[in-house]
Amino acid sequence: MKADSNLVDVLVVGGGVAGVCAAIQAGKAGARTMLVEKSSRLGGTLTNGGIAKPGLFHAWGRQVIDGIGWSLVAKTLDEGGGRMPDFANLSLPHWAHQPDISGPLFAALCDEAVVAAGVDLRLHTMVAGMQRARGAWRVGLCGKEGLGEIRASIVVDCTGDANVAALAGAKLRTPAVCQPATLSFRLGGYDLADLDEAALNAAYREAVKSGVLQAEDACWHIENPTVAGLLRQRGSNANHIVADASARTSVGRTKLEVAGRASVRRLVRWLRTQPGLGNAQVECVCPEIGVRETATVVGLETITGEDYVSGRIWPEAVCHAFYPVDIHGLDTATWKQTFLAPGSVPTVPRGALVAMGRPGLLMAGRILSSDRAANSALRVQATCMATGQAAGALAALAVKRGLDPAVVPMRDLRALLRRHGAIVPTR
Repeated sequence: MKADSNLVDVLVVGGGVAGVCAAIQAGKAGARTMLVEKSSRLGGTLTNGGIAKPGLFHAWGRQVIDGIGWSLVAKTLDEGGGRMPDFANLSLPHWAHQPDISGPLFAALCDEAVVAAGVDLRLHTMVAGMQRARGAWRVGLCGKEGLGEIRASIVVDCTGDANVAALAGAKLRTPAVCQPATLSFRLGGYDLADLDEAALNAAYREAVKSGVLQAEDACWHIENPTVAGLLRQRGSNANHIVADASARTSVGRTKLEVAGRASVRRLVRWLRTQPGLGNAQVECVCPEIGVRETATVVGLETITGEDYVSGRIWPEAVCHAFYPVDIHGLDTATWKQTFLAPGSVPTVPRGALVAMGRPGLLMAGRILSSDRAANSALRVQATCMATGQAAGALAALAVKRGLDPAVVPMRDLRALLRRHGAIVPTR
């Protein structure tokens, strides 16, 4: 492996919304920061996965998540000409409180903010190895020019799949069966006013029964499969894709991506045989499938489903979280959704961002230390932004003070977060 002269304070791996916020926060706090991302643009599931409706930033009519991530969302909406939802209208379903933004514009604003924070951005780059030596991490990188190595005092895993934590030898939690993924696409060439939804749903069920289609090709609930919802959403966030391997590995992710594109093709071929849909066509397919679950890292603290649903305020809380427990399944036996009691707003403790037994290794986003029930709510984009910012602040302070992240004074961490616009929970 060719040695690289780079020495950084904080290395953030994964340029999704958690990694972007972590890197910007660390850079703004004065840490020499590098952000490594495997794809061509930042934003992760929001941009490459096509789920450009980040939430939830508000709970029970008040804002509970602010800071770097919210600022990027607000700028995207402002520049793109959109409008914020009515956060005060509590009669709306939770998903109606998610701003509908432009993914490509969000990615461009992330580029701008990352560079402005002094972060060394490396797209098209992946981590190939992790080794602890002399109080720092030796990190192998694989880029288009080949293999290289850098040294980092603190590494923040924001890969969504705990890839870096696994290479570092951290303990992981992996479910026996992961939740289904979703491949978003954009479907055009038809007018909703021309469609007979009831007839289409009946025809869809017959196609599933005959084996022409799979029930999850167009919907999330296979016990009563329908296609009308997907047509109204024009392909966005409407299917379930299942593969027989974990998306945490390249092999497993490949199987999932291939299965997703096959599902879209299978569905559209059938749609074009139906009345009013003869000219239906795929206008675009997102470059990456949206993965809900692969693994979490065991941390100094673990958020359980009970902690989450009860709205526990941890003594070392660094941010809020807000979303129902939402474990996707293929039928009622495997689907679980639990809504929070009025007024309840869960929190995330510092210890859920600190890997157990691996000095200098932090994690943010959906791989933070949590059980399956809690993680199904914590995985959403607003919370990922908040945990990313918290991890970036913690990493920067740990390097600056020469301390283990677990013992950085909470008053200093909270002060830094507030200085950069974050909302920090209080008892």
